[in-house]
Amino acid sequence: MKMHAIQYKDLLINFTTEFDRVWNDRGTRAEQPVTFWRPSTSSDTLGNFISLGDVAVAGYHNINQLKIAVVVSEADRENGTALRAPADFERVWAHSGLRLRIDFSVWRPIAPQGYVAMGLVCGVGNDKPLRNTIRCVREDLVVPAHINQLIWKDKGSGARQDFSAWGISAPQAIAGQACLAPGTFTGTASYTRPTDQQAVHALRLELTLHRQDLPPLPAFINTLEPQPLSEIEGTHVCELPWFMVRDPGLTPIEQLHTCPIYRLQRNDRYTLVASGQNTTPASKTFNWVVTKGEIGDNSVALHSVTGIDIETDWTTGHPLSASAALARDFTHTTLSAKDWGRTTLLDVLAYIPGHQSVGAYLIRSQYQLLRADGSQLAPSLTYANGNNVYFSEFLQSQAAVPGGAVTEQPPEPISETVPEEVPTLSENTLEITPHDGIDDTLLP
Repeated sequence: MKMHAIQYKDLLINFTTEFDRVWNDRGTRAEQPVTFWRPSTSSDTLGNFISLGDVAVAGYHNINQLKIAVVVSEADRENGTALRAPADFERVWAHSGLRLRIDFSVWRPIAPQGYVAMGLVCGVGNDKPLRNTIRCVREDLVVPAHINQLIWKDKGSGARQDFSAWGISAPQAIAGQACLAPGTFTGTASYTRPTDQQAVHALRLELTLHRQDLPPLPAFINTLEPQPLSEIEGTHVCELPWFMVRDPGLTPIEQLHTCPIYRLQRNDRYTLVASGQNTTPASKTFNWVVTKGEIGDNSVALHSVTGIDIETDWTTGHPLSASAALARDFTHTTLSAKDWGRTTLLDVLAYIPGHQSVGAYLIRSQYQLLRADGSQLAPSLTYANGNNVYFSEFLQSQAAVPGGAVTEQPPEPISETVPEEVPTLSENTLEITPHDGIDDTLLP
């Protein structure tokens, strides 16, 4: 079945679910069982890919089609510099003796300058592995990772030297990126957790973002009252690799094969939140209190179903350890305090000349998480962005509106405008009272 490669700079990242067994500790009398496997790239679709290291799994069961490991390739197979073979290997552990059917050893690749090794490599016997067994990765394509849980220790095996194997987990991702641990293992010649001096790494990925901003504000409409707009919207789409989404309807293997990319889609629309009409010849100051932030609490439901945290980084429970964080402008957390999970109040002030009307608009965003077939996973999210307030005036003369974008082309309410969120108020009908969460950036 065809696999779907992910490209970051000049590195191609793919996945295999096929493994060749290298060795297990059966017969050694070790207290815990373990099997060491080598990721296979023998299939036609992975012919240009290669492993980053071997895999250690507790137990003796067959992991084929049950476990997933990362394999890599050069995007430019002729002149690429993303990958290099190890310069050499150093032995971490060896086991030989009467209890073994065959001698076994574990080796740490020594990467060329400017490259890093991503995991240990097993040897049948005590000879060094071949240099073409794995590849090291260029330093700018990786991030420091963490040593995770204990996989196996050889206690009771009869080996002359102690050894323990440990997993590798992804670090916290920065905004707009993902981090992916390769599924390999690290190890040390003792039973204690390796120290921080033993470097481990995860692959770095960019989250692909496609933008289609809202069009310019509509042409002037010669009227005193705001008029409905046509159904215009701007769409932003963030592509999430399958290993960043926990899909209750699919197993990780099914996700890899049938839904390699999910789409977190954001649709923006102008929403009228307040309007005022000055019927006197003198200029007047109008005040409104409007709501901003998340409408409802579906971001909590999204996280519980998929693991995605809309405002910060998240990790998943997949066989591969990974983390991700959405870009801050995509989640509306670039300029203001975080308003996800709550609705807060915003003070808006407008200076309206005589015999004119003004409408105040926020951009309301709706988020949907979609599978490859277009079906929706988890509930939709709605967010009213209070970072900017857009004002439109009527009668084609420019009013001085403190703190807002003043224009003669009025952005009008869309069909989704909620009537109770659109007060039409004068300076005599509104009483401002203190409350939590006031945003006074629009006040003079």
